[in-house]
Amino acid sequence: MLQSLKLTSRQVALISTFIAIGAVVRIGVDQVGDMVPGTAFAVVIKFGLTETLTFVSGFVYGPVAGFVAGFLIIVLSDIASPFGAGAWTPFIASIIGLLGICAGIIRRVRSRPTVLMMIVSAVALTVLSESLQNIWVAVFYNAPLVATMILGLPSLAAALANNVVLFPTVGSKAIEFVQEHHLNEVQNKRPAAE
Repeated sequence: MLQSLKLTSRQVALISTFIAIGAVVRIGVDQVGDMVPGTAFAVVIKFGLTETLTFVSGFVYGPVAGFVAGFLIIVLSDIASPFGAGAWTPFIASIIGLLGICAGIIRRVRSRPTVLMMIVSAVALTVLSESLQNIWVAVFYNAPLVATMILGLPSLAAALANNVVLFPTVGSKAIEFVQEHHLNEVQNKRPAAE
């Protein structure tokens, strides 16, 4: 288990790049969401690369790296957003990090992603994430859970649309690129046969 936590400096750099891209895109989406009226913000904020890059990090580098990537995307983007970090930040960050853990577990079942696997993962993980976020809102604000879940349906629909498109396209290509790059890196480090 501890062996799987060892990452090269290139791998850490790539995960850091995913975190930076995810955070910057999320900050940009926050800015756009701030311009829309009323509750439409809850729908707009669901578009972006947060879950996709978290999934890629977890799938390629394992559950711990996936959790760290998802957690840091949320924390860094919340700190830099106009709204700032709040009581929700550690909870939402942990929920998104959980998607990275799940991606690392999914990799143990299937090492190469298929379109179907990516779509099923997108749907299952989005429903899990949105449900946990709604439960958190209901508990934190002492609101009825059923009402919170119903009010969260537009947010769920937006997140599903985003993830069902991005997981099998951007996510699959990113996983393929990283796995291919890693294979080339390993082959280049092998000592020459005598």
